Amino acid sequence: MSLTTTSRPPARAALLLGPAFVAAIAYVDPGNVAANISAGAQYGYLLVWVLVVANAMAVLIQYQSAKLGIVSGRSLPQVLGEHLPRRARLAFWGQAEVVAAATDIAEVIGGAVALQLLFGVPLVLGGVIVGVASLLLLTVQGRRQRRFEAVIMMLLAVIVAGFVAGIVVRPPDAIGLLSGMVPRLDGTETVLLAASMLGATVMPHAIYLHSSLVLDRHGVNVDEERVRRLVRATRMDVLIALALAGTVNVALLVLAAVSLRGRAGTDTIAGAHAAVRDSLGPVVAGAFAVGLLASGLASTSVGSYAGASIMSGLLHRRIPRLARRAVTLIPALIVLESGMEPTTALLISQVVLSFGIPFALIPLRRYTSDRTIMGRFVDGAPLRWASAACAVVIVVLNVALIVLTVMGIG
Repeated sequence: MSLTTTSRPPARAALLLGPAFVAAIAYVDPGNVAANISAGAQYGYLLVWVLVVANAMAVLIQYQSAKLGIVSGRSLPQVLGEHLPRRARLAFWGQAEVVAAATDIAEVIGGAVALQLLFGVPLVLGGVIVGVASLLLLTVQGRRQRRFEAVIMMLLAVIVAGFVAGIVVRPPDAIGLLSGMVPRLDGTETVLLAASMLGATVMPHAIYLHSSLVLDRHGVNVDEERVRRLVRATRMDVLIALALAGTVNVALLVLAAVSLRGRAGTDTIAGAHAAVRDSLGPVVAGAFAVGLLASGLASTSVGSYAGASIMSGLLHRRIPRLARRAVTLIPALIVLESGMEPTTALLISQVVLSFGIPFALIPLRRYTSDRTIMGRFVDGAPLRWASAACAVVIVVLNVALIVLTVMGIG
């Protein structure tokens, strides 16, 4: 590890926050909305503990990704690109691109569904609108990183307000919520649902992305003391951002448990929206749809950002994010035009994403445990064991998700 000795004025911790809030958008995307609403509507508070465990794992993994970028001065895709031989690097890029495409499909569909719920916009036209809006957001990012972070953080605030509004109007039962913190399952279908919830929470593109975000924000030429400050600030950044994301996910499940339990049609986002409107009124339903729209807009922009970082690191070529956004919008529009039920398409995309998680998670743990890369900031034994446990749990549950889905169980 080589660190320059350039001196820069000390920065307040609060001014260093931001990258984790962008990465956190991956944890409140439309795929999470579909999974959490389904869990709450079908099983009440039973699977709250899954979200708590998933969020704790996400905190650890995102911190490792950010620390790799800060300490090494390279993103995870760049480190992979340096260590893999050419054929392996190209193959790795291929699977990462499939994952990025699946991510993009989910985000665009979610935004298109929101526009249809709010304004009656046809799904394909809604997909185009979401794509154009994300292009505008990426234009902001290209000009100034902090401005892009500010826009994403505002959208995150809208997401929080939109998805938490329902439980403010109708608060959950405290005893029921506490009982949901006890780890337990109830049959094969809950195993499938828990695996999809956990697998959808830790997204491959967020793991790749966070290391790039800290580089774009803080740069590479930093001295060792500044590295220490940045790593310390990153812990705070990750904890705050993912605490917000975790709150949103729990709120979605609780909203469904309180207001949608036993109602017909809640297995789709549109059906859940209709049930929320009937149960809690048009204002709360409108807030829910606005939150979904903000989720789609923010997450599709962040997904395009991640895809460009992956391509740059693994192919050693810089592709303009705007050009990439235009190209990756096409598969999402094809899915919308095909007439497939949007929520079904969302859930299928989460299964595809499951394939990509080990490819991002296992190398991340390996590199943050490598002293030649991390120097004195190498992961200590407790962090190495904790990240190993997370990797095993996530990989096993994602394999279970894929197997159960293919077998059609549940």
